Amino acid sequence: MGKSDTTVAQMRKGVLELCTLAAISTGEVYASDILTMLKDAELLVVEGTLYPILTRLKNDGYLTYRWIESSSGPPRKYYSITKDGQDLLQELKDGWGNLVGSVNKLMGQINESETNVKEEEQK
Repeated sequence: MGKSDTTVAQMRKGVLELCTLAAISTGEVYASDILTMLKDAELLVVEGTLYPILTRLKNDGYLTYRWIESSSGPPRKYYSITKDGQDLLQELKDGWGNLVGSVNKLMGQINESETNVKEEEQK
């Protein structure tokens, strides 16, 4: 794994809390449902990564859960978002939007500068 792969992995880790809350905000969900949503979004997440996030969010009051009997095995833990979790999700979404906007603005300025330099070199 190269340096860029490591950096990309760290960036993905940084947004997993936002994405986990977003997935749970769709309604009461089972952990495997969350994993499926994250994987469908190409956020490659394994259970060992998700469960500590769920535990931390629950302990901080952003999630709640209840056990539901399963016809095909043991009871399952279904998560739902709390009012505080909805507030946090909005804050994280706003922060993410601001960050993406700032990065895109910078990248646009850099691309424009590179284009101007290339045009000057061609003259």
